[in-house]
Amino acid sequence: MLILHPRILEQDGKKEFAVLPYEEFEQITTALADYEDLKDLRTAKQNEKNAPSIPLSQVRQELGI
Repeated sequence: MLILHPRILEQDGKKEFAVLPYEEFEQITTALADYEDLKDLRTAKQNEKNAPSIPLSQVRQELGI
């Protein structure tokens, strides 16, 4: 869980910007990238769900390992 410490900047009495410490910004960027990777992985797994496959034991036998 990310704990953020934003500083809210106002202009004409309205909230305009949120400023974060750079470390927190990097944590958000990393978390978003991880989330995108997870979505891509789930999509790929769903797309390959019915694809033909070879059991690992068979691959090992064919490779002699």
